[in-house]
Amino acid sequence: MEDKCSCGQKDSIIAKCPEKRDELEKYISSLPLSGNSVSDRGFLIQSLHKAQAIFGYLPEELQLFVADKLGLHLSEVYGVVSFYTYFTTVPVGKFKINVCTGTACYVKGAEKILGEFKRYLGISEGETTKDMKFSLGCLRCVGACSLAPVVMVNDKVYGNVTSKMVPDILDACKD
Repeated sequence: MEDKCSCGQKDSIIAKCPEKRDELEKYISSLPLSGNSVSDRGFLIQSLHKAQAIFGYLPEELQLFVADKLGLHLSEVYGVVSFYTYFTTVPVGKFKINVCTGTACYVKGAEKILGEFKRYLGISEGETTKDMKFSLGCLRCVGACSLAPVVMVNDKVYGNVTSKMVPDILDACKD
C-alpha cells in the first residue's frame, strides 16, 4: 500500500512532503539538545507529539527521522510509540472517535456505545473508514468519570453518552 499525503505525492512520507519535514526539523532544532542521547531522550515524547501533529501519524521512517535527530536508536523511539495509545503508526481519519472504556464508562454502557459506532461506521475498533473521515478507537480513561460514559471526537468531549446519541455525534462531524 502506498502512502499518500495532502501533498499528492507517493512513497516516502518525508520525501513527498518536504514542507512538513522542514517544519519538524525546525522544531527539533529549536530544542535545547545537548548531543548527549541520554539527556536528549527527554525530548522524545514532545518531538513525537509534534511529528504526529504535523504528519498525522508516525510511520517507521518518521520514527527513524526523530531517532536520528535525537541521537537515539529506532527501537527506543518505537518502544515509546507502541507504549502510548495516543501515538499511531497508521493514517487516521479526520475525525478520531474514541470511546472511553475505563471502569466508570464501561459500567455505564461504553461497550454498547462502541457497538453503535461500529454499526454506523461499518468499521471495527482500530480501523478507519475508506474515505478517511472517521477512525474508531478506545481509551482507558479520559479523567471525566462523572460524565460517564464519555466519547471523544478529536479534542471534543461528549459526556453522559447513550447509544441513541451516536447518529447525532456523527452528524456533528462536518467537513
